[in-house]
Amino acid sequence: MNHYEQAIHDYKESVGAFQQMSPDFTRAYNEFTGASFAEGAVSQKDKQLIALGVSLASQDEYCILYHTMEALHKGASKQEIYETLQVATALRGGSAFSQLSLVQGALSEFSNRMQ
Repeated sequence: MNHYEQAIHDYKESVGAFQQMSPDFTRAYNEFTGASFAEGAVSQKDKQLIALGVSLASQDEYCILYHTMEALHKGASKQEIYETLQVATALRGGSAFSQLSLVQGALSEFSNRMQ
């Protein structure tokens, strides 16, 4: 088993152990996520790509591995997965760049005080 498979295996094992402690919560969570990822107006493949993008943007390593695997299982190509990474990168970088007006305002305010 490689590192990536081991990480997913470890995650599933942890969930199984948690399920022993809190079966009602785990069942409800699994039903909720199952409904969220069910085929609908948005395909299961596209839902996995969306989940991968969110996982990348939030830097959730287990979800990155899991949703990459699931996207492939649902028929996503490597190119679609890489483009998902590109969009997540643009959004993460864009969220930093969108703070430009705050930085400019702070520079103006604090620079005036220090002179």
